[in-house]
Formats: sequence, structure tokens, C-alpha cells
Amino acid sequence: MVSAPAAEPTPRQMITAGAASTVAFAFDLFDLFILLYVASTIGPLFFPAESQTLQLAATYASFGVSLVMRPLGGAVFGRYADRVGRRRSMIVTITGVGVATALMGALPTYAAVGVLAPVLFVALRLVQGLLVGGVVASTHTLGTESVAQRWRGLVSGLVGGGGAGLGAVIASLVFLGVSAAYPGEQFAVWGWRVMFFTGLAASLLSLALFRFLEESPIWKAAAAAPRADVRPARARDLVAPGRVPVLLTSLALVIGAGAQYYLTSGYLPTYFASVNEVPSGPRGMLLVWTSLAILPVALLVGHLSELIGRRKVFLGIGAVNVVALPLLVLALGGLGPDDTGSLLLYGLLLTVLANASYAAVPIYLNERFPTRLRATATALVWNGGFAIGGLMTTFVTLASPTVADIPSRLAIFLAACVGIFLVGAALSPETRGALERPDPIDETTPSPRLEGTTS
Repeated sequence: MVSAPAAEPTPRQMITAGAASTVAFAFDLFDLFILLYVASTIGPLFFPAESQTLQLAATYASFGVSLVMRPLGGAVFGRYADRVGRRRSMIVTITGVGVATALMGALPTYAAVGVLAPVLFVALRLVQGLLVGGVVASTHTLGTESVAQRWRGLVSGLVGGGGAGLGAVIASLVFLGVSAAYPGEQFAVWGWRVMFFTGLAASLLSLALFRFLEESPIWKAAAAAPRADVRPARARDLVAPGRVPVLLTSLALVIGAGAQYYLTSGYLPTYFASVNEVPSGPRGMLLVWTSLAILPVALLVGHLSELIGRRKVFLGIGAVNVVALPLLVLALGGLGPDDTGSLLLYGLLLTVLANASYAAVPIYLNERFPTRLRATATALVWNGGFAIGGLMTTFVTLASPTVADIPSRLAIFLAACVGIFLVGAALSPETRGALERPDPIDETTPSPRLEGTTS
């Protein structure tokens, strides 16, 4: 089946789609980042334990359960986005994420209601994870589908890396502001609650931007195609004959990229606080600068993948990171709170190199799957890979008997995870330009009755 040609996107449509997808993903991650910034504060409030590392492990485990729910959210809302459109799915999911995050700030602590407190907290994390997974189904398809071919790598970096960097910057700035408004012990009483309440404001700002957002022209062209004798694409088509190797290689790549992200950008707030013992004010500024550096690098790497190919970019970044990232975390672990310049330098290098690994991943995933299965497939693989990669932070903490052991354990996990990334990259074909081909997956021959096997 051949879809009608997609209308050429206008400059306004390309800018709006790229901006909306980036902002939505940024606020989506901002809601997740909040927990990372208050982990050391809410650990004893919801998960009282004898040691600091156990409290952190329990808090990161609650972070992990939301990651585990993300693939399910990707499947549910990815199917919704493939059927009714990327824009509508984005509006539903980003609203839900904001509400779930704000409700966490209203929860009673363990001291007030006992074991019910962590149960309620984890329940909301599960709901949040489901919705966060759904957001990805739209943000990681609408932006790249709404721009001309020559800009798809750039927009991939803008949404994937830029969204992550922007989300971290917003979280850092909010953390700085709330820490200043509720210093010391006040932060443990009210500050952490205000952090969660800001999640609702983030969703409202996103919805204001969505008023100007148009639907993906590629999706609209596929939706307008004749449907006689064609069944809709289904999630189980992802494991149809020939597609399993595509899923496995894509998943390996995303697991490696996701782990690099969470073991650096995601772990730095705790690393600076627990290992380097940096006070909240300077720590917040360090995190702002390291997060700001992500955007230009993500744009550069994303566009580079449009010039030389996705696969070459993945292999080059992986070859550097398998050596550089472990060495950098070991060097960072030897610094004290007064080594501001070195803390900033090593933090910048860590975040820039790690975040470069996934700048081209959104467009790579888009190019491996047909239009009417694209949101489901992209969301499942991205969320599944980042869920597994995100769990590495919990494993690092559990593998560290004391805080002093964290740097060495982190270095080992990073080396192993970059290795997985390299395997996925080595086994992947070059996909650049696949959205323009009749069948986006060269090595796969989907069923001729599968709707949407074209772009």
C-alpha cells in the first residue's frame, strides 16, 4: 500500500513542531528530574532506613518503578498516537504527567501515616511513568515527521538531547529558587513539596504552546490513504517475522544510550551531594551549567548524523565514551566541595559526551518503522531502553557499601553500558533517509496487509 505524498511542511510548521516537541519532552523530563533533585531529602521522609545509601537506593527504586511503566505507557499511548494523531496524544499525556507530579507534593510522610506514605508515593510514580512513556510516543515522532529531510537529524538532537538538557536546566533553576525560598530545614518541610507542585505549572505552559501546533504531515498523509482490505497496524506487528532483529538491535542501542544518560546527567545531582558534598546553592549552579551544555552538542551531533550517517555517529561516540566516561567519574570522585573549577569541567565533559550518544536516536528509531506503527515502536523501544538504562542508578547505589565506593562502581557500570551501546550500533544498518523510502526497513519485509508500511 502506498500512502499519499506528505505535504511539504512550511517553515512555521517546522519551527512550531520542533519547539512543541522539545518543550513537551523537556517538561516531561523535568517532572522526572524533580525526584533526582530531592532524593536525598525525601529518602528519610518516605523510606526511613539505617544507612544513607539504603535510603538513596529506596528512593531510586521508586524512580525505577516509573521507568518500568514507561514501555507500557508507550504501547498504550503509542497506539493512540498512531490511530488518532501525534498532537492529540501529546495533549492528553502531558496534562496527566503534570497532575500526577503535583499530587506527589501533597502526600503525607512516613512519620504521619506510616507505610501508607511510601505506598501512595510509589503508586503515583507508577501512574507518572505510564504517562511519561506516552509523551515520548508523540514528541519523538511529531517533530521529526514535520520537517524536511535535511533537518531531521538536527530536530532529533533538538528533541532528544535538547529536551533533556532543557528539562534539566529548568529543574536546576527551580531547585535553586526553591532552595533559596526554603533554606535548610525548611526545604525538608515544604521545599520538596513545592518542587513537585511546579510539575503542574510545566504542563500548563506546554498546553499553551500546543494551541499553535499542527498535526504531522506524514501521519496525515498516511491517515488519508485508502484503507480497503488493509488492517490497522498493531503492537504485535513489532514481533512479526523479520522485525525481531530490528527490535533487539534498536533496544541494545537505546539501553546503552539511556544508561549513559542516567549514570551521568541523572546521577550527578546525587553524586555532587553525596560524594563531593557540594552545598545546595553551588550544586544547583553546577547542574545548570552542565545541563546548558547539552543543547548545542545535541544539535551538532544530530545534524552530523544527517551529513555522515546515524551509524557512524553512534560508533564514533561509543568508541570515545567507553574510555572517557569511566575515567571522568573516577576523577570527579576525588574532588572536594571547594574544587569548583574541576567539578564544573568534569561535570561538563561527562554530560556532553554521554548526552551526545542519543542525539540521533529518535530519528534512527523513526527510520526503522513504518508510519502507522512508528509512534508505538519508537515509544516502546525508547522507553524500554531508557527504563533498563535508568535502573542502573539503583544498581550502582546497591553495589556501593558506602558512599566512598560509588565512583568505582559507577565507572564499571558505565564501561559495561557503553559496550552494549557499541554492540547495538555495530549490528544496526544505516537508516538515514529511510522515511523517504517505500519501505523504511531494508532488511525487513512486513506483511503486505500491514497498513502503514510506507511513509
